[in-house]
Amino acid sequence: MSSQVTLLHRTCYRYDRPVSLGTQTIRLRPMEACRTPIEAYGLHIQPEGFNLKWERDSCGNDVACVGFPDRLTHFDIEVSLVADMTTYDPLLQTLAPDDHTDLPQEEHAIPPECGEEVRDFLSRYPVGVGGDVLGDMMAINRGIARTVGYQHRLEPGVWSPEETLHRRAGSCRDSAWLFVNIARHLGHAARFVSGYLIQSVNTADGEEVLTGELHAWAQIFIPQRGWLGFDTTSGLLAGQGHIPLAVAASPENAAPVSGLLDRCEATFNVCMKVERLFN
Repeated sequence: MSSQVTLLHRTCYRYDRPVSLGTQTIRLRPMEACRTPIEAYGLHIQPEGFNLKWERDSCGNDVACVGFPDRLTHFDIEVSLVADMTTYDPLLQTLAPDDHTDLPQEEHAIPPECGEEVRDFLSRYPVGVGGDVLGDMMAINRGIARTVGYQHRLEPGVWSPEETLHRRAGSCRDSAWLFVNIARHLGHAARFVSGYLIQSVNTADGEEVLTGELHAWAQIFIPQRGWLGFDTTSGLLAGQGHIPLAVAASPENAAPVSGLLDRCEATFNVCMKVERLFN
């Protein structure tokens, strides 16, 4: 069976009247540091007549900046890619002493103000006792996954760590942001990640079904290892199915699509399809 899969991701916006769009920032290109090999990539935008400029921001994200000179009633984004889903062990990752390409920035380590909910949660974990940063982070990651039930939440924004713990539920971005804040509170550099999650499940009759979705997780900088991904929804380390599209100190700077537009009634639809390539 081939380890290559194709992913097709369409996002379609519809407006109730012709509107002017400001520059739209699209963060839907796998990062250069992605450990899952990306063998092909395409970005297609409608309607035609747009201006497109690629930029790389300070966090290493490849960002497409799109502008439309005319008013429009729809805006469609289509991403296609081919990924090699060969399994790898994230714990084998090491950071060479002379590798200074992706070190933490100051904003990744600023300790936040943590409320009583966060302090109560941390009281269950004796972190920092044995000097095992990786072990501490893995334990907290599992603890968040057990404590915070997954909630599919379509409304924009990210809940505060206190609200997520109080509700004991949240979206992937809520629990990821919780972990980023906890890690910084403990003195570790951390950043928020948005990306694709590709998973394989088997039906009752043994047939493989591939699924894909936009997802969020946390990255913590571990000494001698570099940035490691922690999926707070599953409680596991990020692996070959996690394809990072953007990292940032805060969630809003890793949003897949952002930009201003005229006041209007807008709707959007998202479709994602993943298939295995066969030789």
